[in-house]
Amino acid sequence: MNFYHSTHQYYCSIDLHARSLYVCILDQSNETLLHKEIPANPEALCRLIEPYRTDLVIGVECMHCWYWVADFCEDNGITFILGHALYMRATRDLLRRRTHIVRHGAELKAHVVNTTSQYNLPPNKVNLKTADARKQLRSTFDQPEVQRNIDLDMTILDCYSQELYRLERFIEQQAKQHNPLYLQVLRTVPGIGRVLALTILYEIGDIQRFDSVQKFASYARLVKCKAESAGKSYGTQGNKIGNAHLKWAFSEAAVLYLKGNPKAQRYLQRLQKRMSKAKALSALAHKLGRAVYFMLKNGTVFNEQRFLAG
Repeated sequence: MNFYHSTHQYYCSIDLHARSLYVCILDQSNETLLHKEIPANPEALCRLIEPYRTDLVIGVECMHCWYWVADFCEDNGITFILGHALYMRATRDLLRRRTHIVRHGAELKAHVVNTTSQYNLPPNKVNLKTADARKQLRSTFDQPEVQRNIDLDMTILDCYSQELYRLERFIEQQAKQHNPLYLQVLRTVPGIGRVLALTILYEIGDIQRFDSVQKFASYARLVKCKAESAGKSYGTQGNKIGNAHLKWAFSEAAVLYLKGNPKAQRYLQRLQKRMSKAKALSALAHKLGRAVYFMLKNGTVFNEQRFLAG
């Protein structure tokens, strides 16, 4: 599937389970036309896709139960694409590389701020994410050596800005092929934008590999993990166990979820009556992680009323 570039009027992604299928159909403009759970049998699938069969491609992940879907597509003359998990891992590594570049960009911006303070100049209030702002910084310092140092920062940031834009678009297109259902579901959570959705998608892979929400929360570092060896438990000090990228993603999502959201802010205030603000934010991140687990598991969108009622 990584090398499939043909175009179709309709794109069908199927999240396979032993007894059920979560089916999502998109059109060429990425509009969701159908999103439904059905029994895992050819008759139910045939009825569901009937209105879209004129120009349809079906894609599934390479799991143990994909064979009958491939046979179904061959019998009905439907293009079938198998997405291998290795492709997702390669894209995940590319996304992690993006994170490394973004953090280096933040270090360059911090260097500009520190240099400005060292030479007792007024603080720079420009947003270095924009090309115009970076251009202004090329005529700030009188000493040519200092200015050349800042110019180096700006040149690298110019390059990062262009390349990161292209990279993010590329990764998003890959995600629409690998798992459009997960991508659509994740974007229904306020605060989870494109980058966070992609991070969560690729760091999780297949939500079915987690038998319980507790195991998922532990893997995502949303709860303290037990330190165990040879069957013996040594307490809950395994803070470095699990996926640091998911921990970051859900922590960011919690902060962004609160922005401009009075209902969420009131919920956080209720938590702060029992704990510190830092612990309340961690509890909110944990709650978001649990919600995402069940959303992906059941193929459902975010329900804020139910989320804040708990």
